[in-house]
Amino acid sequence: MFSSIRFFVLLVLSLTAVARGDIRLNALFTDHGVLQRGKRVPVWGWAENGEQVTVEFAGQRVVTIARNGRWSVWLEPLSASAEPRVMRVTGHNTIEVQDLLVGEVWLASGQSNMAWLLKSSFNPEADIQAATHPNLRLFTVPKLKAQAPVANVMSAWSLCSPNAAREFSAVGYYFGRDLQAALGVPVGIIHTSWGGSSAEAWVSENSLKADHEFSRDILDPYPATYRKWQDAKRVWEAAKLDAEQKGVAFTQSQPGLGWKPSELYHGMIAPLLPYAIAGAIWYQGESNAGRAWQYRRLFPAMIQNWRTDFGQRDFPFLAVQLAPWDRNKKRTLEEITAAPVESDWAELREAQNYSAQVLKNVGIAVITDVGDKDDIHPVKKEPVGARLALLARTIAYGDKKVVSSGPTFRKLSVSGKKAVLTFDHVGRGLTSKGDVVTGFSVAGEDRKFYWGEARIETGNRVSVVSSDVARPVAVRYGWADYPVLNLGNDAGLPASPFRTDNWPVTTQLRK
Repeated sequence: MFSSIRFFVLLVLSLTAVARGDIRLNALFTDHGVLQRGKRVPVWGWAENGEQVTVEFAGQRVVTIARNGRWSVWLEPLSASAEPRVMRVTGHNTIEVQDLLVGEVWLASGQSNMAWLLKSSFNPEADIQAATHPNLRLFTVPKLKAQAPVANVMSAWSLCSPNAAREFSAVGYYFGRDLQAALGVPVGIIHTSWGGSSAEAWVSENSLKADHEFSRDILDPYPATYRKWQDAKRVWEAAKLDAEQKGVAFTQSQPGLGWKPSELYHGMIAPLLPYAIAGAIWYQGESNAGRAWQYRRLFPAMIQNWRTDFGQRDFPFLAVQLAPWDRNKKRTLEEITAAPVESDWAELREAQNYSAQVLKNVGIAVITDVGDKDDIHPVKKEPVGARLALLARTIAYGDKKVVSSGPTFRKLSVSGKKAVLTFDHVGRGLTSKGDVVTGFSVAGEDRKFYWGEARIETGNRVSVVSSDVARPVAVRYGWADYPVLNLGNDAGLPASPFRTDNWPVTTQLRK
């Protein structure tokens, strides 16, 4: 209800401003903002039909005429600059946007682990007190579910200060802090996320409709889901009223509806289009783990959707691989590692990795070493932001001096009872924390997996054997909700979970 009221107020203010002839700017163009360097920069807003609008910035002057209540211009590519500049926009009235910098702009999106605030992360106070960064700017998109694309947001840029950073996305802050320090140019982070959200809520309706399987499996079932929710809500309301009339306690939670496809794209991505950005970071997948096989197609479709709608083909898209979590089972490590099992959490990680294989400029930050067995929200967010920043330096900015990935599986060879795995991204060598390399399981033709004894060979190889498997045909690493792993490289980055087989997995079978 609050989101609907806020949108209504925004709409009324927009119409009022246009009605009295004032020009307006999208909220992304406010004091302390960052404009993207090296690309044509769109600037847009609203005005009366036929009104002439002039935009002046960094020596450029562009004139346009408002049509259908909207106007837009394009600035030619700008060079990075930490010098505060003023954008002047003139029509019936004049707007001056102060303290604009030019540098790198990144979108930070996803669900609760991206929304997780710096103040709630691991030992944050020292980082908060040190969070005075004049060349780092922060923008938070308000939460809004919308039935159709929204044109604007009620927000503004802020200077990165201890107070601003405290209430900002922890991952977004650490990523921006590290990237700004590495690049030496201004950085702006636009944070737009919502805890618990599903990926399909962030995909445009047109993109979902364009795919037969998404129409059938995501869009078509929603009306029936909505009707069931209405029925359940009526039952809940009746029970609540009955309890109140009888004067007894009523503790039953109101039934939840879940996520409507495209509603967050409409409310929290559409109003940002087509702002010039360098790329996006993404931390989501927990809410789609039960449909991990579908995510292999849905996640790449979302990336392509955003790239198309921002008008920036193949911009870097960097995602965080799901952290280890025991799904509230409260098991001991001995119980967790008793035997290899199937895992839709592992299947979602594989789907994330798959996106990096089928699309250009997609990177996956592996965080198997900073999970929390009993909490879906691991509070150590600094390594997450740091690894995303490393990926950005290599994928977006071509820094070949930086190691940004842990070991990734390349190929499997079998010699007798021994399976030999070759890895890429080993740096100067593979490492393990502890004498025993953990997390590898082996299967033969019967497709039954047993824990294997693994050891690091010379170069970039790991050998695995199991007394229960006479001739291995498949190896899995970290294939669990909460994998217990220790393989990495000399840069301190963990190896990504993987499997060498292509046997049907649980979410594929229930598809």
